[in-house]
Order: sequence, then structure tokens, then C-alpha cells
Amino acid sequence: MEQIRNATTVLNDELLLLAHSTSSYPCKPEELNLRMIQTLKEEYNCPVGYSGHEVGLQTTYGAVVLGAAFIERHITIDRAMWGSDHAASVEPGGLMRLVRDIRVIEKSLGDGVKRVYESEKPIIERLRKM
Repeated sequence: MEQIRNATTVLNDELLLLAHSTSSYPCKPEELNLRMIQTLKEEYNCPVGYSGHEVGLQTTYGAVVLGAAFIERHITIDRAMWGSDHAASVEPGGLMRLVRDIRVIEKSLGDGVKRVYESEKPIIERLRKM
């Protein structure tokens, strides 16, 4: 946190974006500490995103659910290629699934206000008659 605080003091607050990340390639899930997204959102008045270096997409979805305002993932044409980043990168098909699924998650989060949807009303009526 001290490094983050020092870095943010030299940046223009109006243009500040922060991305939580753990810089191992590939990163173990237990070292991702996705709750840091909330910690950064509480401390800084700016969009907080997530820069993932893990294998798979599941934990990136978790970052979205925890409030990541943007996502950064490395992409590659082949995860088996030589180099430090490829194993933790996303291939084109995975990137397309990631974007598609994030859009579904965004829609599903709603606004937090409890309501009865039109699609529920026939079911409610039917169950109340039983």
C-alpha cells in the first residue's frame, strides 16, 4: 500500500485509474487477493480495475462481481508459446468468452432494489392459489 500511496501522490487525481494486480506469471488463485479491489475503492476516489495474470477466467469474473471498473488481461495467439506471459494470457476465443460473460454479469448485478418482475407475476398468482 505504501508504494501505491507514493505513486498516486505524483499523479493527477482527475485522470487516476488504479488496477489491482499480483505480479507473478501465472499467479496462483490464493495470491490474487481480489478483495483489494474494494480496499482501493474505499481509499481512492477513482475507478479501480483488475489486471489479471492467472490461468483461466473464473477469477476475472470474480473481480467484476467485486466491482472492478475495467479489466486488463494479456492476450496471445497460443498459451503454449515460449515467454513469461503466455501461460497467464488469454487466447482470442477466451477473450471473446470473457467479454461476453462480463456483459451478462453486468446485466445480472442489477441495481440492488428489490422488485417483483412482470415475469414473476403469473408464478406468484399460481402459487398463491395452491
